[in-house]
Amino acid sequence: MTNQRKRLLSVKGIKKSFSNNHVLKGIDLDVYPGEVHVLLGENGAGKSTLIKILTGAYQKGAGEVYWEDQLVKINTPQDSMELGIATIYQELNVVPQLKVYENIFLGRELKNGSRRSMLNQKEMRKKAGEYLEQLGQNRDLADRPLEELGIGQQQLVEIAKALTIDAKLIIMDEPTASLSGAEVEQLYSTVESLTKKGIAIVFISHRLDEIKRMGDRITILRDGFKIETLDVSKTSTDYWIELMVGRSLDEKYPKKSFALGKEGFRVENLLVDGTKEPVNFQVNYGEIVGVSGLVGAGRTEMARAIFGADAHHGGEIFIDGQLVKIKSPKDAIKAGIAFITEDRKNEGLLLDQPLDFNIALANMKMFRNSMQLVDLKNIRTKAEEYIKELKVRPSDVELNARKLSGGNQQKVVIAKWLCTEAKVFIFDEPTRGIDVGAKVEVYRLMNQLVENGAVVLMISSDLPEIIGMCDRVLVMSEGRITANLPIGHATQERIMKAATANEDSASEVMKAATGG
Repeated sequence: MTNQRKRLLSVKGIKKSFSNNHVLKGIDLDVYPGEVHVLLGENGAGKSTLIKILTGAYQKGAGEVYWEDQLVKINTPQDSMELGIATIYQELNVVPQLKVYENIFLGRELKNGSRRSMLNQKEMRKKAGEYLEQLGQNRDLADRPLEELGIGQQQLVEIAKALTIDAKLIIMDEPTASLSGAEVEQLYSTVESLTKKGIAIVFISHRLDEIKRMGDRITILRDGFKIETLDVSKTSTDYWIELMVGRSLDEKYPKKSFALGKEGFRVENLLVDGTKEPVNFQVNYGEIVGVSGLVGAGRTEMARAIFGADAHHGGEIFIDGQLVKIKSPKDAIKAGIAFITEDRKNEGLLLDQPLDFNIALANMKMFRNSMQLVDLKNIRTKAEEYIKELKVRPSDVELNARKLSGGNQQKVVIAKWLCTEAKVFIFDEPTRGIDVGAKVEVYRLMNQLVENGAVVLMISSDLPEIIGMCDRVLVMSEGRITANLPIGHATQERIMKAATANEDSASEVMKAATGG
């Protein structure tokens, strides 16, 4: 029935190119008040470019934008905000050192009527408290330093910021990517309350289950084209995937059948900063071992300590039964350990450097010639091989990494570590923020690494992913491993119980899973 209502936003024939790269090729989109309209497409399909045109970060090459059936021009972010469009990005646009109310009014501070040079702190606190209360939060939150809040509450601060401009349309770009289960539920509740007030939500997500739960309509993009707009409730996720990738994905988690080999990697008595119990585990050749747990369980901290990025106390690391000394990431790389970090933008890439440089970065010695000079031609050739193999788009090796979508940036990070010819690959949330098609490519790559004789450890918050891809799962809670479950016994319920368990109930999980 949306077509009987007045449209809030309508874009017609939107095109955008960067040099010879045609990103948008005539996009049409209608959004109605009070609906959750999902944008779905592979990384590089054009979602982010379309959003940046609507927010004034980019200017369109061709086409028209209508707001409440009136032709409008959006040339700057200010134009977009004045219409009533607000955007909440995956990487939040906040200043942690400022208080919550200061963040909510950042750039739009209220001034005293009589003394326009003075900020009206009292009024900003009051109004910020009112906006937070609308979002189910306590008014007192307004006066707390933002850095004291969790990611979920920081996201609510961004939504409160949108309410200060009387937003009629809020764009949410991968809003649940870094949230815990409870924070995700809070976001769902917030979105529901916003749509009841007639505020439209454009929702970008690769999580098909949350699209089913939250979305009203879904527009699917592929290679810069709009493929179709569908009612979420009347179509299946399998059909979305087929439209999105242009083919059927028969196996979401590619099958593998590798013989279990000897031990390839072992960690003994590693005590990570801030924890009370040491970590012990091993990974054999021929298996993928998953690491699961709630946000704050210590999974990433453990991986960083293994890689030498963070301090740890005692402990020993063995590769192929040989003790290796790791005091820095340089030592880890030399030993043959690759770490695909969760934060690809800040820790995995140099965003303002070209793709070939990023790919070669962790193993520059491979590209030195007989005079010990860097062979730029060799770097380019190798980078082009990886870009072709991993289907990075755009495929121009001279393009800066910043220009790529999140999923394609992830592929470049993986290519960088493939270039080191490592023996042990630690993947930390490797599919966060990437589309279904790209996820399958990452899964197949993991299988290929195991088949070629590498050891793979995968940290993930996605339980279906853990169960679908791994042979064993280590469950962590408060920095310690509470369960080591064969995947045949690792149900979501058992994993969650071990992740939230005290020592006694964790022991019960292990007994139930192993028949002990």
